[in-house]
Amino acid sequence: MSTTLSKPTATYPGAWGVLTLLFVINLLNFVDRMIPAVVLEDIRKAYGLSDLWLGILVSSFTVAFALGGLPLGRLADTWIRKNVLAGGVLVWSAFTALSGVAPNFLGFYVARLGVGLGEASYGPAAVSLIGDLFPQAKRGRAMGLFMLGLPIGISLSFIVISKIKALTGSWQIPFVLAGVAGLLVGGLLLWVREPVRGAQDAAAPAKREAVDHAFRKVFAVKTLWWICLSGITVNMASYGTNTFFNSLLQRYYGVPSMDAGWMAAGVLGLTGLLAMTLGAYGADLAHRRNVSGRLKLGAYCLLAAAPLVALALCETQGSDLRVFLLLYGSGWVLFFMYYVSVYTAVQDVVEPRLRATAMAVYFAAQYLVGSTLGTTLVGGLSDFFAKQEMAAAGAVPMTDAFKGMGLHLAMFLVPLMLLLTGLVLLMASRSFVADVRKASNTPTGANLNFT
Repeated sequence: MSTTLSKPTATYPGAWGVLTLLFVINLLNFVDRMIPAVVLEDIRKAYGLSDLWLGILVSSFTVAFALGGLPLGRLADTWIRKNVLAGGVLVWSAFTALSGVAPNFLGFYVARLGVGLGEASYGPAAVSLIGDLFPQAKRGRAMGLFMLGLPIGISLSFIVISKIKALTGSWQIPFVLAGVAGLLVGGLLLWVREPVRGAQDAAAPAKREAVDHAFRKVFAVKTLWWICLSGITVNMASYGTNTFFNSLLQRYYGVPSMDAGWMAAGVLGLTGLLAMTLGAYGADLAHRRNVSGRLKLGAYCLLAAAPLVALALCETQGSDLRVFLLLYGSGWVLFFMYYVSVYTAVQDVVEPRLRATAMAVYFAAQYLVGSTLGTTLVGGLSDFFAKQEMAAAGAVPMTDAFKGMGLHLAMFLVPLMLLLTGLVLLMASRSFVADVRKASNTPTGANLNFT
């Protein structure tokens, strides 16, 4: 005879206020990491960099982010999470400001490493905190609000940073202003009341004792392996697009810098508002109807996004730019469904005392491999195809026109990675139910009830 697992249904007192603060800081998080993409053409010309070196520059952040996330994720599982969060915000904000006053490329590169190291503490600790603020049935909506910082941060980056650059004539000043804003907001985290670990789960709240062999237990979760693989492929698509989309508009389609900023904000940012709000409710609904519903919904959305983005890139020079923007934007709405589907799934398959560690492992794979490959491969392919186009034209000097053609061809890596992500999420959904039972200590014959 089957039994039903009872789940907590009440949110933690003050949870929505804490979540709002986490959202605001997450917004600043993505603003800080996106500024180089907004002023990428200025950085390229100021330091005389190839697209490959631009990709390496952006990946310096992701390498520091990934490597720092592993010890900081464990720290968030064993120490007071609000202190981990506050410390990280202050560190990355200080280095963001230093990016704007770096005397040369080496100084700028080192500052971006510092930003990545500081931001490494935020994701694992914040996601773990949200898991203890909201019951399982509401985590999709909570995670959706938290992750709204991603699209809004991207939108603000392209719009506000482009405007500041136009008004001041300097691409360095936005770094200083963003860093100061983070320093002012980060201290508020110290006033947050720390919730009990595991209080929102069916099992007893997590004990304070340290977990033996934490990483071994995390790696024993089969679903997490698939989710980590999906993080690699999705970030190859995400960082390839976020880093070079603005440059693609300027170089290949001939869009002025300020107009390109507005277009990038709409395609890469505002699309996320739709996905993160409506999609979060849809993900929770799919989860209530089917335990692995969130992952399957994310998979189907990514599989649908791939052909839309590919069709957009088939719009060549001289085509109607509105068609390109509509197709790419439609694909990017579906792309954003990944976050409300996958981030919450990690919480479901890992016990409360290991959630920050699990997120750190996931982020390590996502950023160390996915983001690094996404930016460097697109950059390297762009240089390669640009030389091919130049040779085909008669070996004339390299121009921005050839660089635009090369970048356009390199961007076809993005829909390929979206397709692979959808397939990987379908594989993750196959082991999801069994891993949820293990994490919640639910017998095999018992029903998993998330309502």
